[in-house]
Amino acid sequence: MTQTGFLVVDKPAGPTSHDVVARARAATGIKKIGHAGTLDPPATGVLVLALGQATRLIRYVQDFDKEYQASVRFGIGTSTLDATGDEVSRQPMPVSFADLEKALVRFRGVIEQVPPMFSALKLEGKRLHEMARAGLEVQRSPRPVEIYELELKSFTPGDYPEAELRVVCSKGTYVRSLADDLAVSLGGRAHLTALRRTRVGGFQIEAALDPQHWEGWEQAIVSPAAAAHEMEQVIADASERRAVVTGRPFSSPGKDGPLAVMDETGRLMAVYRRTGDQARAEVVLS
Repeated sequence: MTQTGFLVVDKPAGPTSHDVVARARAATGIKKIGHAGTLDPPATGVLVLALGQATRLIRYVQDFDKEYQASVRFGIGTSTLDATGDEVSRQPMPVSFADLEKALVRFRGVIEQVPPMFSALKLEGKRLHEMARAGLEVQRSPRPVEIYELELKSFTPGDYPEAELRVVCSKGTYVRSLADDLAVSLGGRAHLTALRRTRVGGFQIEAALDPQHWEGWEQAIVSPAAAAHEMEQVIADASERRAVVTGRPFSSPGKDGPLAVMDETGRLMAVYRRTGDQARAEVVLS
């Protein structure tokens, strides 16, 4: 049984993503394991673990779009933009379903988003959340992210209304910030009461393992080729395979970008990057 590939885990609320990696190492006996995209401790859902040589493919999985179910409470702002933080504002915000539906339009497509202070981003070598816990707030530059789909699934009216949102977004999107920015556009503040990631690219929650029960994990391993499902793929002929196993460049006219090089059985041999008519190796799997 191969020990290279991906495992999809349904992360529970509480542990960090690194905690789940530690559990995976203990349960599988595999030391080389990484994760492809952090989930905050209170968040649940799809955490993609890379095993063995598949850790070298994490960068491509991190580029996949993500899908979330987000529970939002309007009228109450917190320091972390979720339920774990200190309350920083409370003001009744009796918006309606129609108000929210109208406001959502402004947040679809490419938007500018300021990363929250309680995040793992680094600034001058320090994590933002470390600065935040030390009582510091620093200037953060807005960054473009893309919201592919934003849907209001349910709504409970009141002075502090609650909503369920379905969000499909690009990498680097903070759903916590999206919820609060949405509230600000309506004249108030908001925070997440729950966040669940249901998909990362082609990795679905339906295939996820419970990290409390690792039985059958070997059968749940997903091929490394899953990292390449959004890439252009080429089947290497005999001469190209000889070049690929040693990471040598080869001629490949076509569109610039990542190129998944497969053998005739569909196994991912390498990821190359095509520039002009030449393809050069980025990751070669033995």
